[in-house]
Amino acid sequence: MWRCRRGVKELDVVLTRYLETCYDAADTADKQAFEYLLECQDPDILRYILRQEEPEDKEILRIIEKIRG
Repeated sequence: MWRCRRGVKELDVVLTRYLETCYDAADTADKQAFEYLLECQDPDILRYILRQEEPEDKEILRIIEKIRG
């Protein structure tokens, strides 16, 4: 939960919502992808979520699509 708290309030909301509603039911690969996403910088995550940029890592892309969904 702590790692979902970011410097950008919008990211706090989106990431925490995913954590609270989807993370427990996610498979191991999705959990690892989410944890890897949390290692990214806030501006990068925001660009991915807003579809301004696509992550090169396909695992991160998959989890971003689930977060958007």
